Amino acid sequence: MLGICYGMQAMAALEGGKVGGGTRREYGEAHVHYVTNHPLFRGVPAGPQSVWMSHGDHVERVPPDFSVLAQSTSVPVAAMGDDTRRLYGLQFHPEVMHTQHGRDILHNFLFPLCDAHAEWTMGSFIERAIAKIRETVGTAHVVCGVSGGVDSSVVATLLHRAIGDQLSCIFVDTGLLRKKEGENIPRFFAQHLGIPLQSIAAGPRFLARLAGVVDPEEKRKIIGHEFIAVFEEAARQIPGVEFLAQGTLYPDVIESVSFKGPSATIKSHHNVGGLPEAMGLRLLEPLRELFKDEVRQLGEELGMPREAVWRHPFPGPGLAVRILGAVTPRAVAMVQEADDLMMDEVKRAGWYDHVWQMFAVLLPVQTVGVMGDARTYEHVIAIRAVTSHDGMTADWAKLPAELLGCISNSIINEVTGVNRVVYDITSKPPGTIEWE
Repeated sequence: MLGICYGMQAMAALEGGKVGGGTRREYGEAHVHYVTNHPLFRGVPAGPQSVWMSHGDHVERVPPDFSVLAQSTSVPVAAMGDDTRRLYGLQFHPEVMHTQHGRDILHNFLFPLCDAHAEWTMGSFIERAIAKIRETVGTAHVVCGVSGGVDSSVVATLLHRAIGDQLSCIFVDTGLLRKKEGENIPRFFAQHLGIPLQSIAAGPRFLARLAGVVDPEEKRKIIGHEFIAVFEEAARQIPGVEFLAQGTLYPDVIESVSFKGPSATIKSHHNVGGLPEAMGLRLLEPLRELFKDEVRQLGEELGMPREAVWRHPFPGPGLAVRILGAVTPRAVAMVQEADDLMMDEVKRAGWYDHVWQMFAVLLPVQTVGVMGDARTYEHVIAIRAVTSHDGMTADWAKLPAELLGCISNSIINEVTGVNRVVYDITSKPPGTIEWE
């Protein structure tokens, strides 16, 4: 057994050790020193290694028969183990890309210690997924909501491969998408994926429901409920529909509900958990056990175009959660324009494929500026760019100062109402990737 983070603390408490709260928390990058030459760390340098932490409490004393395997500058027990019972714990997260040699540690745990066998491949996943979809669906019809993002595009392509004309895809333009997405996404599906798409322009409807709403959770719930209402109206017009397909991923499950144990709900508006029973449809979620990097690998295995597979993630509630404050038509237009200008600069500089996600946020503050001969009091745009592997953790991207300068100049010069641009340098944890 390998306990990670809270898992190690729970193991220590249950086995007779001591867990307590310290005055110093660790969120993000930390450094550990492996104090023993243990099989768990085979091939891992003993000296200080960069790892990703996310904790306030820590193990103060290991249980009987456990040994301390690693320490950090802040906690006396960064890793522990009982070789007799094969129980191990790590305070840091080996599964994230920001932990040096993290995958080596997991490999050592799985193969020398657990005697596991590496038989899973994406090709075998596709075969099993298609067989399961066909068995589950039979001759029924499936309706799938697509947004143009990676997850829904991949699930639509997988379903089309499995059941062909038994699939109907619906695209709801909420009016909260990137600039010109309402036109570009249906065209891309038809021309590059060969999947017909029913497009519904519902922007005014969503903006009316969001009028005056500031609280981010309320925004998410309104958008989720309205999306279901629009989608349900369209789905009812399709005869023989028995299933609703969604691009739910494993991080969606983790962050949306307290699935098992005391994990907190981080986001309420994910695919999971929001469908009314009144729809009378069974749920189909073939990607539910995959992480984002695996979904991209799946898309490549399915032969999807690179631009579809490697698009930056986009939140379900769209730009509503990138507008801090009330969502108005003017605010949406400002964020769309700023985001579009930013992306042009990033792609021109060759940085698009080097960041996991990048976007513009409209802040609910105004600042003094000087533009021409006049004093201004206008809005602030924050730029967020992160590197990640699966979205569960992330670090801020170290973009060149020259690129940031070009982005700032472009936005301030061309987006009316903006006189200041700032750059977010917060990792996840402690921050989330999105601002709301």
